[in-house]
Amino acid sequence: MAIAIRQLQKHFVGEVSGLDLRQPLTPDQAREIEAAMDQYAVLVFHGQDITDAQQMVFALNFGERENPRGGNVIKQGEHRLDSPLNDVSNLGKDGKPLPREHRTHLFNLGNCLWHSDSSFRPVPAKFSLLSARVVNPKGGNTEFADMRAAYDALDDETKAEIADLICEHSLMYSRGSLGFTEYSDEEKEMFKPVLQRLVRTHPVHRRKSLYLSSHAGRVLGMSMPEGRLLLRDLNEHATQPEFVYVHKWTLHDLVMWDNRQTMHRVRRYDQSQPRDMRRATVAGTEPTVAQQQAAE
Repeated sequence: MAIAIRQLQKHFVGEVSGLDLRQPLTPDQAREIEAAMDQYAVLVFHGQDITDAQQMVFALNFGERENPRGGNVIKQGEHRLDSPLNDVSNLGKDGKPLPREHRTHLFNLGNCLWHSDSSFRPVPAKFSLLSARVVNPKGGNTEFADMRAAYDALDDETKAEIADLICEHSLMYSRGSLGFTEYSDEEKEMFKPVLQRLVRTHPVHRRKSLYLSSHAGRVLGMSMPEGRLLLRDLNEHATQPEFVYVHKWTLHDLVMWDNRQTMHRVRRYDQSQPRDMRRATVAGTEPTVAQQQAAE
């Protein structure tokens, strides 16, 4: 069966049919999916009852696996999954929902903020691929914002103002906005701010997009209050309903998105019920800005 793609939102998002992700992609299929990602930025695959290994094999068609170190506060030996996937569930090692006051649970609540995966790394992520293994009965939708369309809709004066701006990104900014402020010395070192451009240009189609995230907490060359007001205004603009797609998860959905062109967030859900979501993350290939500027 040939691959077919149906657009779900006026600016972006494609629903893919004609692929069984339990089977390896052919080189032509991999190129077709990558081209679709360039165009749609988010792809939805329904009915993909896959294993962790199959999910990772699919992801590796599009680049190398991102090293997960530095993306959470889970201690050595506490990880639930033995596979190379990122665990973005609400479950502990015993398979049960984490207690409401558990440190990992509180840290993970930051995923409810608009963000781009791994913008807190010097080389941010390329693609993320999230598989729904257990779906929460209420809530837990994931929303995506098209940062290309949001950029296009800015007035020329704002585009000129932000063209060359550089922001600091850190997990401590996003989690701190929710009141999560206590870190070990090792975590503070691991979560040190990195630099990212505020406007990115896609390497293939050369379209510009905003590069926003809850991880962004400072704009170089601006006072902290001034920079955060600018970022807040841009976030409000970029997450208007016109630019947003809401994905309502069904069992065995796999959603794949381009972190260079989108932001996303999960909506609140009943944390007493299990939600098992597993993410494969494809590493980026280059920084958006030279990191040595961080010392300036």
